[in-house]
Amino acid sequence: MSPEKPNRKHFPSAIWTTRRVLQVNPTIQSNRQDAPGTAISVYSYNAGGLQEHHYQQVEDVFPYLETPDTAWINLDGLRRKDVETVCEHFSIHPLIAEDILSSGQRPKFDDIGGVLYCLLNMLYFNEEGRFLETEQISIVLGKNFVISFQEDAGRDVFDPLRERLRAAGSRVRQEKADFLFYSLIDLVVDNFFVVMEKLADEIGNIEESVIRDANTRVLSMISLMRKEMIILKRNITPARELVNGILRSESPLIQEKTEKYFKDIYDHVVQATDLADNYRDMTINLQDLYLNNLNLKMNNVMKVMAIVTCLLAPATVIGGIFGMNFSSIPWIHNQFGFYIAVGFMLLIPVWMLYVFRKKGWF
Repeated sequence: MSPEKPNRKHFPSAIWTTRRVLQVNPTIQSNRQDAPGTAISVYSYNAGGLQEHHYQQVEDVFPYLETPDTAWINLDGLRRKDVETVCEHFSIHPLIAEDILSSGQRPKFDDIGGVLYCLLNMLYFNEEGRFLETEQISIVLGKNFVISFQEDAGRDVFDPLRERLRAAGSRVRQEKADFLFYSLIDLVVDNFFVVMEKLADEIGNIEESVIRDANTRVLSMISLMRKEMIILKRNITPARELVNGILRSESPLIQEKTEKYFKDIYDHVVQATDLADNYRDMTINLQDLYLNNLNLKMNNVMKVMAIVTCLLAPATVIGGIFGMNFSSIPWIHNQFGFYIAVGFMLLIPVWMLYVFRKKGWF
């Protein structure tokens, strides 16, 4: 059975979501629970071939430190002992190990102890619940290896890379570990656009609901979408700084010919950030549209009530005049007086309706 991960899910509960969005304190010691098990996959390759292995014990990956081939070691399911063992053997700094085991971290990049480390979040869109899910992933680049640490063994966005590794003559097979490092980050960033397309559809559906019927349920949907936009921005915006840090790094692990690929990722992150800003503005505009539609509905109600009041005014005036306690009132003793008064009560409102309609008041 694949180890389960305590995914950070954003359920459609306004109170719970607000707490998750606003109350994030990185100084609090992480209470991450160890996964039931760690699934380890290793792709060791060169231009001539690929070896794919799956292990259950972290000690089985130790030989790949000295191999001349490029190795991608992927750990699914995080357990403190396993992470610390791997980091110690591959000379990964203890601060990086703590970041790997932490939760709720901001995307970041570090160049410590001869390895490059980046932490970012993979985004998923929950089709059933219609909300965002995030999974923290840590990627370490060494001389001939790349180690990725994932929380969820059941899913990731790296299947296209696995297919390219299995294809003889693929570009990734011809390059070194830094190109593999780039490929992993690139797939995470590209998936941002897939998630944002889903969110764009949700925003469109909410907009249609606002126009069709602006009720309290729609307002709740807008509020939840605004929180999803906060989560989206929190995960995308720091990725620009992360990639920029890689470009500024003078580490010998990044070849000069690979830098142009990271520049391409940087352009994608900038584009994703701009789109996230646009979606946030659209969500804010949805709330304005909701309030405008609500005011319009209120104005229509008030207009109808005002028209009814105006139409009843002649009848009120006529009834009040003939209801006064005077002995001599015209037509009060006329046998047709009642019918004449009622006739005026009907004719005057009809004439008023004609005038209002001609002036375009309704």
